[in-house]
Formats: sequence, structure tokens, C-alpha cells
Amino acid sequence: MLQLNFIRENKETTLAGLRKKHFANADTAVDQVLTLDQQRRDTQRELDDVLAQSNAKAGQIGAFMKAGDKVAAEAAKAETADLKTRSKDLADTLRQVESDLQTILVTLPNLPHSSVPEGRNADDNEVILEHGSKPTLHDKAQPHWELIKKYDIIDFELGVKIAGAGFPVYKGKGARIQRAMINFFLDEAIKAGYMEVQPPIVVNEDSGFGTGQLPDKEGQMYFITEEKLYLIPTAEVPITNMYRDIILPENQLPVKNVGYTPCFRREAGSWGAHVRGLNRLHQFDKVEIVRIEKPENSYAALEKMSLHVQSLLQKLELPYRVLRLCGGDMGFTSALTYDMEVWSAAQQRWLEVSSVSNFETYQANRLKLRSKLDRGDGPKMQLLHTLNGSALALPRILASIFENNQTPEGIRIPNVLIPYCGFDVID
Repeated sequence: MLQLNFIRENKETTLAGLRKKHFANADTAVDQVLTLDQQRRDTQRELDDVLAQSNAKAGQIGAFMKAGDKVAAEAAKAETADLKTRSKDLADTLRQVESDLQTILVTLPNLPHSSVPEGRNADDNEVILEHGSKPTLHDKAQPHWELIKKYDIIDFELGVKIAGAGFPVYKGKGARIQRAMINFFLDEAIKAGYMEVQPPIVVNEDSGFGTGQLPDKEGQMYFITEEKLYLIPTAEVPITNMYRDIILPENQLPVKNVGYTPCFRREAGSWGAHVRGLNRLHQFDKVEIVRIEKPENSYAALEKMSLHVQSLLQKLELPYRVLRLCGGDMGFTSALTYDMEVWSAAQQRWLEVSSVSNFETYQANRLKLRSKLDRGDGPKMQLLHTLNGSALALPRILASIFENNQTPEGIRIPNVLIPYCGFDVID
């Protein structure tokens, strides 16, 4: 959530950022925020003044009674009653104004970093590097959804029988390579200094609000009605919420966590050839890295996270590219996002496998995640910066491994995974 004092003091910067993200009715929304903010401050001042008068009158009543001046005492009591009524009315008004203000504030997305390019959609994203050579496949090469049938390693029809479309069953070597990649990704993150955690895969409404999934993405999340819990769309949500309502000591920064979870997304409205096979699922596995940083260190940390994800793709021998997302294609909560895409040789298209983002103080403001930071003039309470990234999401990585490494004899396993898998080919 944007900080109210920032909007108040930087109206034009706020408007420019919202326009860059193509937020509808930015001018109207910001004007409403500033009007309500002024009303809130005016009401608070008036309430404080009335309460001060009421306290003063209460003291006068005792003095009048002690002096035997009952007429003055009764007059003061009448004034006190009027002031109490007035204070109650003002308190009710203040609560309503604060509620209205909060309702608008939570609809405003995070402001983009200055390096974010202009643009409306994925076509306008900036390719900042490309790594590796695209493989040349043999004449009878197939897309991964045909390969998994050929080698009987993932069963979509069985998943439909058990749960529905988008819930595949991994079998034999298909299940083993899934487990191998999870362990490989976790081990690599631990080597890079991340502490492994295993969080719940359901969250409450406060957690969804804290990281910005609510009230923005209700339609994409599975909801357990009776318990009022949400299945997580990513481990970002429970891991980051471990630090909700926390004041972190400065000597504990940065925080670096990694966690593996299944993830659940309704993907409502998804259709077409681009969602075939493993390209888009309702349930999938992912390893997530989460960092909490001092504000001055967060963008250096973002670059390190990007390099970490790239190192995984290099070790998996997958050609990839890195995109800096434009304003119109960025997530609601992000200030800067890098997407990593791998080349799918049989589909002849790039597949997104990771997003690495800096949210600056946006999530921390919702989470009330702070630290007393000493800048040389004594410790002062400040909001921290949160970051996260997929390291990595498994389905499209599998799709690319299967397609790019297929040979007439079988699917070659990347060398780095062989010790984890216990086999070097799927045949």
C-alpha cells in the first residue's frame, strides 16, 4: 500500500507512476485520497480540541462544586454533555472517513521504479539479455504434451478423473525428476545463504491482504468457504507474512528465506494453444526465494536474486532471456520486475519460468514490517523493503527440458540433475 504522506507530499510523482502503470482514473483516485486525507486531519484536530475542552470542563465542575457555585457547576455539566455528544459524532465521522480513505488506498497499485519502461502489455517489455543457443531438434521432434504420453511420465487424463483439468499426475521418472528439481533448487538457494522454511499452503485474509493478493486477486485464488482460508498462489504469501506486525532488529537484516510449496491458481478465462500441457496449470510446484532488506540495499539485492535464478537456468543448460517488465505488464504490488523466460524448442516460443520483483515499502506498509535503522543520527523506525522471486517454478522448466533435450533415443537429463534423479535419460 502506498504511504499516505508520500502521496500528500508527491502528488505529481504519484500520478506519473499510476499513469505509467495504466491505472484507470488516476487523477480522480488521487484527488479523492487527498480530499479524504484533509478531511481526516481536520476532523482529528477538531476532535482533539473538543476532547481538550471536555477535559477542561470536567476539571471546572469539581472546582465549582468545591466553591459551592452550583449554578456554574450545572452549566459546566451541560456544556460537558454537549461536548461529549460532539466528540462522539466527530469520532464516528473520523472512523467513516478513515474507512473510506483505506478503501481507496488499497486499490492503488505500487508505483514503478524509474527504470521501468513505458508500455501497455507484454509486447512492450524490454529484453535486457539473452543467454545460450536455441537447440536444433531432429525431424520427428514433438511438443512436451506428446512426449509425456510417449514415455508415460505425466497423466493429464488421470488428473481430470481425480480433480479436474489442470491437475496432472506425475508418474515414474516424471515424478522423480520433479522431486529432483525441487531438491536441486532448494540446495542451490541454501548454498546462496537462504534459510529453508516450510510454510502452510493455506493463508487467512490478513495474509492475503499483507502481500497484496487481496483485494486484487480474489478471482485467481481458491477459497475454502467454511474456514475462510485461501490456497496459496505462491509461497511468497505465507513466507513474507511470517514477518507481519514485526519490528526486525537491524542486526538481523537482511532476511533471506527459501521455501518449496505446491501453488494453486484458478487461471480463470485461460484458454487456447498456449495453455496446453504444462504451460498453464491449476496446481504446480515452485521454489520461492524471499528477502527483506534495508531500503538502500534492496535494488542490489534484486540484481543478486536475478543472477541466482539465471545461474539455475545455466546449470540446467536451458537457453533463456531476461525481461524488464513495462509499466502496463507489471504486477499490482511490484515496483520493478524481471521475468526470466526459457526457450521451448518444439513450441518455438519463450515460456516465463520466473518473476523476480522488488516491492519496496508497498507490502511492508500493509504488513507493518519495520526496523529501527540508525543513519548516524540515532535509530528511527522505518518500513523495510520486501522482494521475492521464483527459483524456480517447475512446469515450464520441465516442458523446456523435455522438448529441448529430446533425441530419437529418449529425453536427456541435464547433467546437474542426474545425481538427484538417479538416471540420465527418459526412455
